[in-house]
Amino acid sequence: MQNFINISLEIFYALMGFLMIVIAIKSYKTIDSNKKYGTALFWTLMSIPFIFGTLIPANIIGLILILSSLLTLTKQVVFAKYDMPSEEFGQKQSEKLGNKIFWPSLVLAVAAVAVAMGLKAYGSSSQFAIGAGAVVALISAFMLTKAKVSTTVDDSARLLQQMGPASMLPQLLVALGALFTTAGVGEVISNIISGVVPADSRFFGVVAYVIGMAIFTMIMGNAFAAFAVITAGIGIPFVLAQGANPAIVGALALTAGYCGTLLTPMAANFNIVPAALLEMRKQYDVIKYQAPVAIVLLVLHIFAMYFLAF
Repeated sequence: MQNFINISLEIFYALMGFLMIVIAIKSYKTIDSNKKYGTALFWTLMSIPFIFGTLIPANIIGLILILSSLLTLTKQVVFAKYDMPSEEFGQKQSEKLGNKIFWPSLVLAVAAVAVAMGLKAYGSSSQFAIGAGAVVALISAFMLTKAKVSTTVDDSARLLQQMGPASMLPQLLVALGALFTTAGVGEVISNIISGVVPADSRFFGVVAYVIGMAIFTMIMGNAFAAFAVITAGIGIPFVLAQGANPAIVGALALTAGYCGTLLTPMAANFNIVPAALLEMRKQYDVIKYQAPVAIVLLVLHIFAMYFLAF
């Protein structure tokens, strides 16, 4: 079963890579300006690690990511032209399907949880569960809408391109977090904090840990990536060493990091991608309206950790 899971994951990743190839071809054919070359090259480069990831040396993948970043930095990546359904067709389908349109999303969630629970004894079962859930949801969407395969491919490519380079940010940030941990950034942070926070102060240790998680999550864009670094640098020497309950501290530290997620464009999958999908005029309005809630929750986290963990 483990071999089946591993092979299936490679297939899932390869399919995502082929979808990027579709975007590259579409971009080259439909973009009128010279930016069609940069856009097509970007999506072709991004497809290579997904299709051939396990066969390519890490330094080559790093070079691909640098080249892709340069294309984005120089604003060479733009949106291709796609055939959109008419307003009349959309209205007709809306009246026909009604709330049934949400069924595939529910099917995906239920199927993914079921597969993950059933295969929890195997490695990479959660990733496989998401892929398997997506396949089941896609089948249910076909049964529900009677859509053509070509329509599915085009719409999938359009949505992925609409999210753009930001869709790759979560994977890159997680890798960056692992790199920071290996490089000993946590130890450097610990040395800096030790000169500011009294070693025997539980309250100030909690304040440093909670705020540190939020700030580093804002930088990293991912609370999981920040957790290892900040816990090693602040959580262990300044909070856990004072006798705090590890389970409570760990849970609250992660949710404190999520407060930082609400405040940063680096958390692209939460704050930038939705703005792109909804075609909002101001891409940072999501963060603007989340900020007051995030700040209040962050303050509550400080007192919750201080009173519940000790």
